Amino acid sequence: MAEKHLYETGIIGNCGIIAHINKNTNISWLCMPRFDSSFVFGSMLDKNKGGECTVLPSGEYKSEQWYVENTNVLCTQITTDYGSYKITDFAPRFQLYERYYKPLMVIRKIEPISGEPRITVKCNPVYDYGKTKLRKCRGSSHIDFAGGAENLQLSTNVSLNHIIEERAFVLNETKYLVLTYGFDFQAGVPSTAEEFLQKTIDYWRTWIKHSSIADFHQTLVIRSALVLKIHQYEDTGAIIAASTTSLPEFLGSTRNWDYRFCWLRDSYYVLTSLNHIGHFEEMEKFFNYLSDISYAEDDRYQPLYGITGEKNLNEVELDYLDGYMGEKPVRVGNQASEHIQNDIYGQVLISMLPLYTDQRFVFTERNDSPKWIERVLSLIERTIDEKDAGIWEFRNIANMHCYSNLFQWAGANAALKMAKQIKNKDFEDRANVLIDKASAHIENCYDPERKVYTNAVGSPHLDASTLQLIVMNYLDPASDRAKNHLIALEKELKTEHGLFYRYLHADDFGIPKTTFLICAFWYVEALACVGRTADAIREFENIIKYSNHLLLFSEDVDAHTESQWGNFPQAYSHVGLMNAAYRIATKLDRPIFLSK
Repeated sequence: MAEKHLYETGIIGNCGIIAHINKNTNISWLCMPRFDSSFVFGSMLDKNKGGECTVLPSGEYKSEQWYVENTNVLCTQITTDYGSYKITDFAPRFQLYERYYKPLMVIRKIEPISGEPRITVKCNPVYDYGKTKLRKCRGSSHIDFAGGAENLQLSTNVSLNHIIEERAFVLNETKYLVLTYGFDFQAGVPSTAEEFLQKTIDYWRTWIKHSSIADFHQTLVIRSALVLKIHQYEDTGAIIAASTTSLPEFLGSTRNWDYRFCWLRDSYYVLTSLNHIGHFEEMEKFFNYLSDISYAEDDRYQPLYGITGEKNLNEVELDYLDGYMGEKPVRVGNQASEHIQNDIYGQVLISMLPLYTDQRFVFTERNDSPKWIERVLSLIERTIDEKDAGIWEFRNIANMHCYSNLFQWAGANAALKMAKQIKNKDFEDRANVLIDKASAHIENCYDPERKVYTNAVGSPHLDASTLQLIVMNYLDPASDRAKNHLIALEKELKTEHGLFYRYLHADDFGIPKTTFLICAFWYVEALACVGRTADAIREFENIIKYSNHLLLFSEDVDAHTESQWGNFPQAYSHVGLMNAAYRIATKLDRPIFLSK
């Protein structure tokens, strides 16, 4: 049996940047100044060209990591024969002058715990995806790193000579490293670092206190909520799928994609999870991002956009980088932005529906409703009879996909509700026509012999995305058709430990070898929907063991080795967990803080 692979990193962030901190103390991934910029530390993809930022002892050591409770502040403790020390890593975030202070800054606090550990601090940032090694320029109490798009600065109370010469020293007092991008840090290092640490801890704990989180596996949902929060680029409201690129779906797969973008297809699931935990502000920011894109597009919507709405996400391969564990290619950009995926329009409509039905939004502010609804309805009308690449973004395969038609059906239903709200009879009539058309396409996917809906019209293949027929209430969850459909899917796509394959037929790259984690959480939701609550709880508790040591989940899991693969942590896996936990809690009639 192959060795089990888990990602040995935690993440910190402040809704402007995300850094990955390895158990070996290295900042193994950090892109600046944006999520989709070049890495300044990227040893995750190339140990030689990716630079490093480590605080390591002389000799062998043991490492453990944990989060400060209910925060995105990460602790790494290193223990050696000569003593131990703890590194506390965080990206500052707190309220200041009536707005959120979230500088392009990472702070590392290094404090001795016991004995007299000898440590070496290394800081060697790079730029242009490893092509440029930044030059070190010594200041009075800082080091400037020049040669990138903007200046990086390391301010510290560690001897500059010790850092530049990478010389070991005895850690006998607390040291601080303050790394900033694009601006000079002109404040006292120890006092400012401590102030920012306490304010950041307070911010995250207050944010969690203001969340409505059920008591079903509450610790997991809290961590997932914190993960999702820092994957939102607050400047625009976009939520990225993951902060990494090119972590392979499995060894030798070449399925290495850049996930540092926002998929409209997943907008409904993201907004649902934010609504479940009661975070209106994040919902509103994401609504604004979706609205800006919706109004800017006259023809087709892309499946994904850049974090500020960029359309051109040209995909290139960086063949000079080794890749994660030697797995090439390393890709930047994503060609899926050019795909035809017709579920998107429905996703946007159902995502925007709360603007019309949730009384927290001021309806009179929606003066442009007729124009916007007209545009999206027209796009569904234009594409409803068209083949597309589907949810799994096939590059050379087009079909009439059941999932795409499902979200056209759901979007048309949302448009119908909006039309009634604004009293527009023409929109009502057009929405009803689309509902019937989408339903007809979906029914053409039904296999009466196997009592299951296939992935596409005329196809024999099963697909986990059709679990959404139950979750989205296209199929009455109490009906035999829904229950039989679920039984057929689990018989073919479910592993013995509750994991779910997306599908088992060949695609552009062959037959997939790993399961897709969000599909397993969809399965849990479907179980709860059809009333198999005990099964849903059991399968949920089977799935959650596939996290790493910090309760972080990947995109893919190898069912045989239980290994984590794919970009990490995958925000949508955490969204799936949140929605599945909420569905179960609701079935148990324990939506919020009720005792077991």
